[in-house]
Amino acid sequence: MEFLVASAIGVLTSGGLYLMLRLHTFPVILGMSLLTYAVNVFLFASGRLTVGAPPILSDATVYTDPLPQALVLTAIVISFGMTAVVVMIGLGAFLGSDDDHVDDPADDPVTADDEVEGTS
Repeated sequence: MEFLVASAIGVLTSGGLYLMLRLHTFPVILGMSLLTYAVNVFLFASGRLTVGAPPILSDATVYTDPLPQALVLTAIVISFGMTAVVVMIGLGAFLGSDDDHVDDPADDPVTADDEVEGTS
């Protein structure tokens, strides 16, 4: 079970990093979401993977740690807000420039040779 969860975290992380390196807004947003899911699964798995155990300390000898569950719940809310903000920033950039390309090429920079040629 641990190998399956670790593999899922690895796949989510690699997919998220791949999409974050794309040069368009929508894949970058999807990559951020995949990285957020990978972190959430990692936090959830850090509380021991126990099936059918209560999340509180009781007379049972096997229990599940409730702290990672609380951290994941908080991270889900924060990532939803972050995704909403990034989508609005991306939408504003797209509507302002009619292009969703993330890394705009710089305008033709003036080099030292051009300045020398222009002044002579």
